[in-house]
Amino acid sequence: MTQKLTLESSPIELVKYKGSDFLIKRDDLLDELFSGNKARKLSYFLEHDFPYTKKLVSYGSVQSNSLCSMAALAKLKQWQLEFYVHNIPKWLQDNPTGNYAQATKLGAKVLPWESEEQNNTFSSINNFIQDKENGSPDDTLFIPEGAHCEQAKCGIEKLAKEIENYCQGEGIGEMLIMLPSGTGTTSLFLNSFLRHSKIKFSVITCACVGDDEYLEKQFSELSSEPKNWPTILPTKKKYHFGKLYREHYELWLNLKQQTNIEFDLLYDPIGWRCLLDYLQKNPHKNVLYIHQGGLIGNQSMLARYEHKKG
Repeated sequence: MTQKLTLESSPIELVKYKGSDFLIKRDDLLDELFSGNKARKLSYFLEHDFPYTKKLVSYGSVQSNSLCSMAALAKLKQWQLEFYVHNIPKWLQDNPTGNYAQATKLGAKVLPWESEEQNNTFSSINNFIQDKENGSPDDTLFIPEGAHCEQAKCGIEKLAKEIENYCQGEGIGEMLIMLPSGTGTTSLFLNSFLRHSKIKFSVITCACVGDDEYLEKQFSELSSEPKNWPTILPTKKKYHFGKLYREHYELWLNLKQQTNIEFDLLYDPIGWRCLLDYLQKNPHKNVLYIHQGGLIGNQSMLARYEHKKG
C-alpha cells in the first residue's frame, strides 16, 4: 500500500465462464488492503480533510473487509482505529489471520463489544459531520458498520462514471450489472446514479448477510425512493452468513480455474449462483460482474474449508 493512495479507475476484463462471456470490473485491483467496494465507500474520508480527527471508531465482524480497509485508511490518515466486535476467539488471538491480522499489523485496536450500552456510543456519521460544520469540532470520527452512510456516494459515483464511460467507448447501449450485497450500500447508490444514464443499465443484487427484507430495510435507510433500489434476486436456499458450504467452495474453485481470477469466498459464490440462475431465464448480451475485493478474508475462509475437509 502506497503512503499517498489515490483511487484510480479499475480495469474491466472480458472472461469466459461456462461457455458465456462476462465482463469483470476489477475493483479488487484498486489496492491490496484498501480495495473493492470498501475503498469506494470510504474514499470520501480518504479524499477530504478532517483536521481535528485523531481517532476513527467503527464496529462489525472480526474478519470483516471493513476492518482491514478502515485500518488502512486510519494508517494513511495517521488516526487511531478502534474497531468493536462481538467476540475475538482465543484461537484467532493466538494465531492471527485474514483481515484481523492485517488490521492489527496496521495498528488497529480491535476491541470486544462488552455491553449493549456501547451501541449508543456509535453516533451516526451524518450527525458528526453536521456538528463539525456547525463549528463543534470533535477528535473522533464515527463510521457506521460497513460504511453504510451517505458519504459512500462519493466513491460509488466515480464507479458509476467509470462503467458508463466504458460502455460509451465500446458502443454498448444496454448492460446488466451484478454485485452481491451486504448492507446494499454500493448496489443502491450505483443504481441511483446509473438509472439517469442514456445507456440502459439494469443493476441486480442479492442478499448475502440477511434476507431480502433485511436488504430492503438497508436500502430504505439511505433512500426512501424504491425507484432508486436495485432489483434483488432470490436465492434458491437460505444461506447462513459465514457458514461453510461445499457448493460455495466448488463454485469458487471452478470460477478461479476458468477465469484465472480469484473471487471472494463469502459473497461471490452466492452472487454468481444467483446471476447464473437469473440468466437461464433472462439472457443478456452484455453482463458486468463487479469484483468487490475481499481477498484477504479468503485466508481465514480457506483455512476453515481445509480444516472442515480434513
